[in-house]
Formats: sequence, structure tokens, C-alpha cells
Amino acid sequence: MRANKNLFWILAVFCVLLAGVYVFWSIIDTGNVEWVGALGIGLAGMLAAFLAFYLGRVYSAQGGDLPEDRLDSDIDDGDPEMGFYSPWSWWPVILAGSASLMLLGFAVGTWITFIGVALVLVAIVGWVYEYYRGYFAR
Repeated sequence: MRANKNLFWILAVFCVLLAGVYVFWSIIDTGNVEWVGALGIGLAGMLAAFLAFYLGRVYSAQGGDLPEDRLDSDIDDGDPEMGFYSPWSWWPVILAGSASLMLLGFAVGTWITFIGVALVLVAIVGWVYEYYRGYFAR
């Protein structure tokens, strides 16, 4: 991650310098500044600087290299508890289908959206309460 941060800083400096060269060249060529290209290149440099800053903050917050970033690490080095997932649950599939039906309603017809919203609510309630009813009740 450290190498990515350095590459983005280099890209940010390059884009800012290139924006200056672009402004200078457009003044020489046409006599005025061509704002679209100058702002586009300058904002690309700002984006690269934001990404470099973010990657630097994440790297310092995680306390160094993670096991999955090192070449000499084993699989067991980065094996944290990821949470509890029920492998037999069909509710995520139903929720994805009903959400796609709801978004299809935004594109095709408003009346489909109401059906999708109702199915989304049923899928969310079913997914949340799947361990309170039936065979896997606790």
C-alpha cells in the first residue's frame, strides 16, 4: 500500500506540473487560457492527491502492512473472524431480486416500483427474523 501511495503522489505532482505547462502553452498558442483542459488536468492532479492522502491515512491507521500485503505471509496469518453467515439462507437472493425489480420500476414503470418495494420489505423482514422461526429457531 505504501508503494501505491507514493505512485499517487508522483501522479499528483505530474498532473499539477502538466496543468501549468498546458496553461503556458495555450497562452503562447492562442493568447488566452483554455480553461477546460487546464481545469481537467488540475482536477486530475487533485484527485490523485486525495487518493494518495487517503491511502497514507489508511496505511498509518492499520499499523503497517497487513498479512495479505506481504509476500512472505501464510494463509493463517490473516485469518480473522469474519462474522456469522448462514449458508442455507435464500433471503439475500430474494432481496437482490426484489431490489432489482424495484430499480427496474424506476426505469420502466412506476407501478413496478411499488411491487418491488413490497418485496424488498418482505425480504428484509424474512432475512432479519430467519432465526426466530422454523427449523433453525434459537
